[in-house]
Amino acid sequence: MLEIRNLRAGYGQIEILRGIDLDVGAGEIVAVLGSNGVGKSTLNNNISALYKPFSGSIRFQGEDITALSSSEVVKRGLIHVPEGRRIFPNLSVLENLELGSLVRGKAHRSQNLERVVGIFPRLMERFGQLAGTLSGGEQQMLAIGRGLMSEPVLMIMDEPSLGLSPLLVEQMFDLIRRINQEGQAILLMEQNAVQTLAIAHRAYIIENGVIAMQGKAEEMARDPELRRNYLGL
Repeated sequence: MLEIRNLRAGYGQIEILRGIDLDVGAGEIVAVLGSNGVGKSTLNNNISALYKPFSGSIRFQGEDITALSSSEVVKRGLIHVPEGRRIFPNLSVLENLELGSLVRGKAHRSQNLERVVGIFPRLMERFGQLAGTLSGGEQQMLAIGRGLMSEPVLMIMDEPSLGLSPLLVEQMFDLIRRINQEGQAILLMEQNAVQTLAIAHRAYIIENGVIAMQGKAEEMARDPELRRNYLGL
């Protein structure tokens, strides 16, 4: 579904990613792990065409999308749920959700809305409430729900557990697993390695702009080097 080859990217003259190879297949949760500042968000921004890579290629469903605009990438079903939620605080919860179908999914807006509130029933209780007044957990639900309104073929989630309490983090990972079990492919960028590896099918670890480790998530969770260097166990 997603094929990234020898991706080099950064900002201005500063190279952050130094030759990334990565794949996501249909129906998978693929995790990208790494500490803050290693390049996870840079990778997201280049996949989503918010920035253009220095070199390398990004293919989505067999098509080279490296040179496409962000709106063209969205039209093809590659949907980015950004770090920090990035909701519209002065719009209502319902208006935020409806904006998710602005470029893609408008024809099935009502059906998609039913799906979203089926996964996040609390959002239906907050339809008329300003999004900026929601709790952190509710705002993250709203950000994911807005992404689902776009009928994603592949959903990129950037640090969905960031800033949440331990209980809400556990609930958030359970919800991500549920969304995947419905057939949704997910590229999950996280610092929370333990819980991410518990729900992912495969994982990559980025360190200093390159892939330091990769493999099946279950096997990586048992790897002594990973447990020592990345999980602190």
